[in-house]
Amino acid sequence: MTTALGRTAVPTGTGPARPAGSGARAAARVELLVDRRWFGVCDADRLTPGRGAAALLPDGRQVAVFLDRAGIAYAIGNQDPFTGAYVLSRGLLGRTAEGLPFVASPLLKQRFDLRTGQCLDDEAVAVAAYAARVA
Repeated sequence: MTTALGRTAVPTGTGPARPAGSGARAAARVELLVDRRWFGVCDADRLTPGRGAAALLPDGRQVAVFLDRAGIAYAIGNQDPFTGAYVLSRGLLGRTAEGLPFVASPLLKQRFDLRTGQCLDDEAVAVAAYAARVA
């Protein structure tokens, strides 16, 4: 599958955002793969690179959506499994020494892989991860 930018789509964290005001083209949108369909979450320029935002899916689930400083979009469940609070969208983004992108929960600081949702500090815990793209 190819994105509007002519790049091959990857299951999670794909495609750089296009700059705002790129001519007559429609604004770049962050989309999540939900129930085998792409669901538009917001315009990419509404997200601050390096920060997260919470969004609601059509079925009422909350997701934490991130745009990293390279323009790659990620989305995971917003509920912190250790506290039950919906706060992962407010976490700090980082990369492990191996280069894995993660978000650290703002409460107890557990780190979650943004590509898979796996907790990097407790292998028995994970949150949902969603394929995300900027299209």
